[in-house]
Amino acid sequence: MSDSKVNVIFQPSGRRGEVPKGVNIIEASRLLGVDIEALCGEKKVCGKCVVRIEEGHFEKYNITSSPSHVTPWQEEEDKFINPENRKKGFRLGCVACIQDDILVFVPEESRAGKQVVSKAARDIHIDHNPAIKVYYVEVDPPTFEEPTADFERVCGGLEREYGITNLTADIFALRQLPKALRDGNWSVTVSVWNDRETIRFRPGKVDHAYGMAIDVGTTTVAGYFCDLTTMEVIDTVSMMNPQCKYGEDVMARITFHMTTPDGLKRMSDDIIEGLNELIDKAILNTYPPKKKKKKKKGEEGPDEFVEVPEEGKEYLRLAREDIEDITIGFNTAMHHILLGLDPEHVGLAPFPPVIHHSMDIKARDLCINISPSAYMFVLPIEAGFVGADNVGVLLAEEPYKHEANQLIIDIGTNGELVLGNRHKLISSSCATGPALEGAQLAFGMRAAPGAIERIEIDSETKEVNYKVIGRDAWRKFSEAKDMKAKGICGSGILDVLAELYRSGVITKSGVFNKKALKDYPRFRKNADTKQPEFVLAWADESSIDKDIVITQKDVRQIQLAKGALYAGCKLMVKRMGLKKLDAVKIAGAFGTHVDREKALIMGLFPDCEIDMIQGVGNAAGDGCRAALLNVKKRVEADWCSRNVEYIELTVEENFQQEFMEAMQLPHMTDKFPHLEGLVPEEILHQK
Repeated sequence: MSDSKVNVIFQPSGRRGEVPKGVNIIEASRLLGVDIEALCGEKKVCGKCVVRIEEGHFEKYNITSSPSHVTPWQEEEDKFINPENRKKGFRLGCVACIQDDILVFVPEESRAGKQVVSKAARDIHIDHNPAIKVYYVEVDPPTFEEPTADFERVCGGLEREYGITNLTADIFALRQLPKALRDGNWSVTVSVWNDRETIRFRPGKVDHAYGMAIDVGTTTVAGYFCDLTTMEVIDTVSMMNPQCKYGEDVMARITFHMTTPDGLKRMSDDIIEGLNELIDKAILNTYPPKKKKKKKKGEEGPDEFVEVPEEGKEYLRLAREDIEDITIGFNTAMHHILLGLDPEHVGLAPFPPVIHHSMDIKARDLCINISPSAYMFVLPIEAGFVGADNVGVLLAEEPYKHEANQLIIDIGTNGELVLGNRHKLISSSCATGPALEGAQLAFGMRAAPGAIERIEIDSETKEVNYKVIGRDAWRKFSEAKDMKAKGICGSGILDVLAELYRSGVITKSGVFNKKALKDYPRFRKNADTKQPEFVLAWADESSIDKDIVITQKDVRQIQLAKGALYAGCKLMVKRMGLKKLDAVKIAGAFGTHVDREKALIMGLFPDCEIDMIQGVGNAAGDGCRAALLNVKKRVEADWCSRNVEYIELTVEENFQQEFMEAMQLPHMTDKFPHLEGLVPEEILHQK
């Protein structure tokens, strides 16, 4: 790097690169294709471009970042950033000019192009049996003849009306009881956890209780806000995992803990703060939207906001205290970090976790801002690299209840695999790395407006047709200037490898077919890196004034990820002694957007009928929701975590050989008869 250039990394988008020393953070974001709000045109008066400059050495990126690596504080920033946040490294992006390497975290409210997180709740069957049940009871007021205590009086009513006995009371709930009873004229609604503990008292008759099922992914976090009495999913809220700044994968975060004295606490605090923001977002959405009240001419003072309810719509107007139960699932490293458990040994062979079993933890003990007496059910984990998220997938798909042999692939930063049926289940994990989610690619990005999400390449002309997030029309039906492409996200990355192969742009080994590409303008050698690359979108089609390309290095990164998945699938099929699979299910965000034909063409898994391949969306989140709405699923979760046989792929015989062969497209030697007619014969059968 020259003295006139500095390295900048933006999280959670994952965009990084060199920018000229001295530019402000907003200009750097434009150069690297990151959208930060700047409504006032960098006049320093809107305060929308607040970002945080991280402090510390980030080994994953090999940079040291510090707030001191930008120009000094300016008085215009006092209006938008309070002293507490100033200490945390918050700055206005239009003010702070970059003097040295920095890692910048862009809070959600400052992001112009919001990430699209595909975590919608599927319509799956769940038997209604929540941990929290509400009981209405009327009691007689105390008298001199009958001066029984409030709690015992209520317990007597519950036993009489509902047959519930031996209840205990949480101290925070007990503090509510005297006022609730008297405000309700000696009638009260009691929230009871697992028919064992009273966790809330409300005056009078109340019919509803609420809970959240949360899926904490390495990259994204999704919350399903549910009515525990009707099972309705009131809202789905999501956010980027704020830990992304410590590295895209779990090993980078474990390393951060091991190399930074307060690393574990910082990461734990970040995700807890993020969960509270997610909860607040869900609560806020139960109120009408607000708009700024117009001031009279010459009127000064703080802005006022008024509610603008949608006509005919009823609003629940809930509070944090109305959330009385949470279920949460995550991979093993995320599990340990959130709970403040040392994750170091999870990253070292033989990868033992601190605990396998599920836990019921008072949410207040983790500083989670919901009903003060509420519990958080933490799903159990299977192994060091197969966590509670995989248990969630099992709860949602229930392969242990069927005869059919199902292969379930949860594609994320870490690929998790489950294979089997009601007789036997095995699981494994493979380090797909963050390449499939856009990281480590020259123009890779998260799924946000402007990201290329679908790609087609013409076999004859090698022309590229593509679609970007936020625009319905494909490139061939659009003007170049209207595309505003910025990069390529996960679903586009799965498309591009298959299309490069099917169109003959690359050979089955993954190298660019230079002979076939001669005289095609999209293929070239990069003048700076001297590496071959293929242009997906020309500069006049982009919003970053650069050609968006896929490089030979990018192709290799995707091959590594897909090779790991295929090798894992094949070794598991061998271990089970199966001749064929009955179903292949793709879970995770990819499960919503994957093109199953292209997934087979690139060789994500062994050959099978196209109709057998099914996307099942965010099954991990669906499993967390099942556990929220049915306590028996919590018992099943513990059973699953201990009855699925975990296989460590890296110590399996022939793993390296299988991995190497699986790098090729769709495979070095395995046959793919179901691709006949989908891939030209000369491509499919090339040597």
